[in-house]
Amino acid sequence: MNQKFEKIKKDTTPKRETLKNTINAFISGGLICLLAQVISYLIEKYFKLDKNMTSVYTVIIMVFLASLLTGFGVYDRLGQFSGAGTIIPITGFANSMTSSALESKSEGLILGILTNMFKLAGSVIVAGIVTGVVVGLIRYILGV
Repeated sequence: MNQKFEKIKKDTTPKRETLKNTINAFISGGLICLLAQVISYLIEKYFKLDKNMTSVYTVIIMVFLASLLTGFGVYDRLGQFSGAGTIIPITGFANSMTSSALESKSEGLILGILTNMFKLAGSVIVAGIVTGVVVGLIRYILGV
């Protein structure tokens, strides 16, 4: 009985194409990072901003683009193709927030969008803040 189950399980379980998925994730993640680098270069060149302000505007543009593409369903299709490659921290975070907001828009602005949007993001924000505090304390104690 157990052997029969294992054979059926083996026959019906889809095979994972690990190498192909890894390559797709690497290429798509790299292209997202390349896009951010090009945007950063263009901002610095044409607007003559320092590195800090260039970084701020680059992040804003990348969040906007990820949210816009999520709203049109493009980012989700890209995610299906590339898997983990689209979970670059800033664009993946924007995608998760926008997806949560779109799914709950029928419940209204406050109780729907604003409440549900931060359910997913809340844990990420808390983890980021706690990590920042711990790393800051370690640096302070070590005098680095």
